[in-house]
Amino acid sequence: MMNDRSPEETLLDEALQRVLQGEAAAFEHVVRRFELPLRAWLASHAPPGVDVDEIAQRSFVASFTRLAEYQLGTNFAAWLFTIARYQLRTETTRLRRIADYHARYGPDLLQRELDRRVNEPLEESSQRFENLNRCLENLAEPLRRFVTWRYEEEIPLEEMSQRCGRSVAAVKKQLWKIRQQLQRCVEARTAKVEGHSV
Repeated sequence: MMNDRSPEETLLDEALQRVLQGEAAAFEHVVRRFELPLRAWLASHAPPGVDVDEIAQRSFVASFTRLAEYQLGTNFAAWLFTIARYQLRTETTRLRRIADYHARYGPDLLQRELDRRVNEPLEESSQRFENLNRCLENLAEPLRRFVTWRYEEEIPLEEMSQRCGRSVAAVKKQLWKIRQQLQRCVEARTAKVEGHSV
């Protein structure tokens, strides 16, 4: 069976054999050989919201750690893509559970937060708003631009992605980081004001 293999398959087998013998760096050949086909396959099968690069990375890590289970001389591509299919299914299930959780509990949590804010004393609300404005002013210009695009101009994530030359996933992550930074800043300023008023 091994004699019927193409030169490319033989090179792959040799790289896999070296990995199994402890030469971890030889796995780079495997990644280079399958990175583009695997990502292309994942992109064509993944639902919206799935980070294809992350799933590809997990698939390569899983195949590396489980390489002893692979039988040399058989179809490595099929084996790797089976792992990728499992990784994709796992991620899709995880995202579905999160969506289901938010669908069930999100409105209730949102209502509680809105009730809390409605009942918050007016001076606290205005103080918090003032703190948020100060925190926004202290943001670096590129970060303020993200806030303006998303929350003032209400630009869709896809358009933001095109404007800044980054992936939608990267834009989402950046917005999340900005929100975290602003929340920490507002909380710090609020605590400082409350400390002075005690």
